[in-house]
Amino acid sequence: MVRLVSMTESEFQIYLKQSIADYAREHVQAGNWDAADALHKAELEFRQLLPDGVSSKHQHLFSLEESDTGAKIGLIWFAEKSQASHPSAFIYDFLIHEEYRRKGYGRQALLAVEEKVKELGVETIALHVFAHNQAAIELYQKTGYKITDIHMAKKLS
Repeated sequence: MVRLVSMTESEFQIYLKQSIADYAREHVQAGNWDAADALHKAELEFRQLLPDGVSSKHQHLFSLEESDTGAKIGLIWFAEKSQASHPSAFIYDFLIHEEYRRKGYGRQALLAVEEKVKELGVETIALHVFAHNQAAIELYQKTGYKITDIHMAKKLS
C-alpha cells in the first residue's frame, strides 16, 4: 500500500530543483515554450504557486511511501481550489519513480489522494497531463478520470 507523508523542507528543495527542470522540458517537448526561456517560465510558475514552499497556503505536497518497507516511491502535489462554484482539488505534480512503475503504486497513490481530498471536504479532483504522456493518460482513465478539455495544435513547416 501507498502512504502519503508530508514532504519535508529538505525533500522539497530537492523536488523543486528537479521538477522545475522537468516542467520546463515537458513544455518544450509539447511545443508550448521555447527552450531558451522555458526554465525561467517554469521557475516563475513554481514561485507563484509555492511562495512559501511546503508551507504555501492550500498546497499539499507529499512523498509517497510504500507502507511495508518505507521506501520512497514517488511524490504528489495538489492544491485546494475555490474558483468554481464548489471547492475542488488540482493535482499539479505526480511522480512514481521509474523502478516502482507498473506495479500498481500509481493507482494506490491516486486512491490515497482521493481519501485525503475527501477529508478536506472536496468532491472533485482535476489535473493536466501532457498529450505525449500516454502511460499517465491510461492510468488516469483507469482510475476514473474523464477528459474534460482537449487542446490541439498543428505545426506548420
